[in-house]
Amino acid sequence: MVAVAIAELPEVLVARRRLSILVIDDDQDQVGVLSHRLGVQGYRTFAAGSARYGLEVARAQRPDLILLDLRLPDADGFNVCQALTDDPETCCIPVIILSGMERPDIIRRSRAVGCQYFVRKPYDPNALLILIERAIDESHSWRHS
Repeated sequence: MVAVAIAELPEVLVARRRLSILVIDDDQDQVGVLSHRLGVQGYRTFAAGSARYGLEVARAQRPDLILLDLRLPDADGFNVCQALTDDPETCCIPVIILSGMERPDIIRRSRAVGCQYFVRKPYDPNALLILIERAIDESHSWRHS
């Protein structure tokens, strides 16, 4: 039983490495920390410091998930999430919004524009990893059903 689990481990790691996450945030420190932590977990990451570049990367790379800050220099995250939801090329990519604001109207608006999860900064990195895995699993099961 243990030998089988160990033998299957490389396949799991290879599958995980194929998964990619786009981080759209203008805070380079935040992007660096997230990219490092996700890389250690086997994810490939892309980073964008603006809404415009984030949308370009999302369309070109079609990541498995997008982590999106609400405050960007050229647009707010709500508009970015709505644009992703409205675009047939990106509409199935799950979006997790990361924000320091947690008012009920902001959370409702996040859901209305298509975000799967809303995470308040500062957040527990382990809890975020669990949400990332859940969102990707839900997205993949929905696409294949």
